Amino acid sequence: MSSSVNARSAAYNERRTAATSGAKPRVTTTRADAKERPDFSGDVLPEDSASNAPKRKSGSGLSGMHSWGRHTESETQRTRSQVVKRESIRIRRAGPVDGSAENSNGSRMKATTAQESERATSRIDDRASANPMKQEGLESVLMYVSEPALWKPQASLIKHTTAPLAARISIPPLASLFPETLGPTPLKQLSPSLQEAAILEDLLFVLMGFEGQYIHFSDSYNPSVEKDRLTGPSFRSLPGLDPSLRDLTTSVLKIATYYGAIEAFVEVQSRDEFGTINHALCASVRKVLKDYFMLVVQLENQFINNEAFSLHLMHLHTLPTSHLMFQIYTLAHEILKKNSLLEEDLDESVDGFDDVDNILEQLREGGELAPGSMSKKIFKGGNVLRLLTERLTFMSGDPAARTLIQTLLRDASRPYMTMLNEWLHHGGIRDPHGEFLIKEQKSIKREKLEEDFTDEYWEKRYTIRDEEVPPQLEGVKDKVLLAGKYLNVVRECGGVDVSKEVKDVPCSFDDPRFLDNVNGAYAHANSSLLNLLLTTHALPERLRSLKHYFFLDRSDFFTYFLDLSASELRKPFRNVNVGKLQSLLDLVLRQPGSIAAQDPFKEDVRVQMNDVGLTKFLMGVVNVRGIEQDAPDESLEKYRTPAIRSSLEEESNMTGFEALEFKFSVPFPLSLVISSKTVLRYQILFRYLLSMRHLEGLLVSSWEDHHKVLSWTHKGKDPKLEMWKRRAWTLRSRMLVFVQQFMYYCTAEVIEPNWRNLMARVNGDDDCGKDSGSATPREGAKVTRTVDKLMEDHVDFLDTCLKECMLMNSRLLRIHSKLTSVCTLFATYTSRLTRDLLAADASLAGTPQALALLSAYYPNPKHRAMPENLKT
Repeated sequence: MSSSVNARSAAYNERRTAATSGAKPRVTTTRADAKERPDFSGDVLPEDSASNAPKRKSGSGLSGMHSWGRHTESETQRTRSQVVKRESIRIRRAGPVDGSAENSNGSRMKATTAQESERATSRIDDRASANPMKQEGLESVLMYVSEPALWKPQASLIKHTTAPLAARISIPPLASLFPETLGPTPLKQLSPSLQEAAILEDLLFVLMGFEGQYIHFSDSYNPSVEKDRLTGPSFRSLPGLDPSLRDLTTSVLKIATYYGAIEAFVEVQSRDEFGTINHALCASVRKVLKDYFMLVVQLENQFINNEAFSLHLMHLHTLPTSHLMFQIYTLAHEILKKNSLLEEDLDESVDGFDDVDNILEQLREGGELAPGSMSKKIFKGGNVLRLLTERLTFMSGDPAARTLIQTLLRDASRPYMTMLNEWLHHGGIRDPHGEFLIKEQKSIKREKLEEDFTDEYWEKRYTIRDEEVPPQLEGVKDKVLLAGKYLNVVRECGGVDVSKEVKDVPCSFDDPRFLDNVNGAYAHANSSLLNLLLTTHALPERLRSLKHYFFLDRSDFFTYFLDLSASELRKPFRNVNVGKLQSLLDLVLRQPGSIAAQDPFKEDVRVQMNDVGLTKFLMGVVNVRGIEQDAPDESLEKYRTPAIRSSLEEESNMTGFEALEFKFSVPFPLSLVISSKTVLRYQILFRYLLSMRHLEGLLVSSWEDHHKVLSWTHKGKDPKLEMWKRRAWTLRSRMLVFVQQFMYYCTAEVIEPNWRNLMARVNGDDDCGKDSGSATPREGAKVTRTVDKLMEDHVDFLDTCLKECMLMNSRLLRIHSKLTSVCTLFATYTSRLTRDLLAADASLAGTPQALALLSAYYPNPKHRAMPENLKT
């Protein structure tokens, strides 16, 4: 028994050394013969090698790939001289593949000495006589064809890829291309025991990706095609294999298919474009393949040292590993299908055209949209983690598969957790492959906040990739987004030390501290930004300043400003000198004794003119379609009533009073809360209140004329004219009351209560809203508000004011426009109406001097007649 084991070990070790020293695939050998030569331990091995290495085991120390010749039963009866002759010819024919002719000829001469031939022949005869049952295997050793074909396979380096550990050796030639002279003994000429031995040895090589003597790649498999390698090699055994061995061989070959496909998957998915998550997954798979290689080594050890080792035992030993390899194999195929590397997915659209923001980002960075620059979507990042999580749930009833997938998920999630911790604790994104659930638009910068009327910086600078969120983060993705956004703002203001290393944080999704880490980071980022806004940058004081300037709160300075600039504001808005108005405003704001004089933010107020009428703008907003830049008049045509249409047609003659508005600039990060979008709402309310204030001033001037001018105060002789004057007084009084009551409603019943509620929320204490002057949080008040909620409350406050002031309802807006238009028309016509009264009844002047003055103003007697529209 020991001699048989030793002989098998010696023969197999030599073949194993030869196989590992040459290029794949190894040249075929008859391992069955080696298994049946327990006493063959001489210096010369009768063999034929693809590399034609020297045949003395103790001479040059080189070994080759073995190939035994074919034989027939008639050759077993030949004489000893014939055997010696064959051995001599066989040794002469062998030689190094890449050696020179001179060296090979010298080695052949040394190998064909009569002493060596006689020694080999005597040993073969001794083995045949000692063990007649094994003579069949020995005869296969002696068989050799007359003239082998020349076979010189060469290996070369292939082009380097972005996968750092990918193989760079060229694909070896297939066994089907080998010369027939290197073919093994046909299986049908071997006994079942010899077939089992040959198949066992073949399987050991096939499990490592080599072709065997009797097991080759199928004809449909082409290793040079990447899709075939990713699908996995299929194998076929040569004809003549015993049916009882064929089924077991087919079962064991499945694991070789899995291994080949997994190895190709690791090489492909390790490329740079597939991202760090796929790279980490491939690294974890390599660890599993390492255990697989250990299994192959153990099987090899059993094959060499255990005489009772059989194909059935090999099948039993590989079953657990085959199950795990199958799990990785199916996972790999699903990922490859998502990447369209195995099957073309017609539903997958081009990556670049799915996201307009990505196209714009690429163009801003100087890129080009060449026809070949758009590629298919790559399955990476959170999608890979989602797939692993789903498979983990699906395999919950399989402990071995569940343990394997847990390991793969843990290892694959480590780089994702590194990005997550960097975002949560530093507010930065290190995502070169676009795998993280947060997407950054670098082209959107905070310098654009002054012109940003859509909150683009806050809303679009950082967004969530909804389709690539791992299931573990699905419930907290909004917190993850806000935590990083808040901390990013604090970091840009210098409040975060980015060089500080984050320690004691979870590194995988299965860490029990995972959710606590997200919640803690969110709470810390929120409190940091709230403190920065409310305390460091004095947000409540800023809001109070906005109320002074835009809502005309305590507006003694504004009344003085209107008095000084009245002559300039009566001009058409295109002729207004904005620089002069700004100088007058600065003068008023610095006036001693004025409330605005103590305002620390008065330097941020600027005067500007809006070239779009308020009613026209609001109609565009209310009807959603907005104001089209190319043809704004046509876009609103169908929404206008005749009264409004006539007023809009005269917008080119809009005065400075109607176009005046303030611009309020705030620094970062206050510009996140007091953004251009909110300032626009402040400006709408300001223009509305200013129009009502201006209309009130016109009606008050009309009231003064009615009480000071003699034509209104002196009683005339015409009773109809007196009745008409009383009706004009009543109408003016009603108009003035309407405007004053409407202003009171907007300021005292809409703006002020909502303002108090807003300040209560800003300060974090609803009770503090009772005093509108309390602009700072109380001592010890617990801030439970989030920054996003604060921003939302600010916008809600302004929207509520616009709605309750009846500026967001198209029907009420039309009615209001009609009323204000009529009131403005009446107030502006009062001075002309005074002159018309004097022309209608000269006695209303009261004195000859007044009549002479009237004659000087109206030299034409026709002008002194009462207008027809006033007679009734």
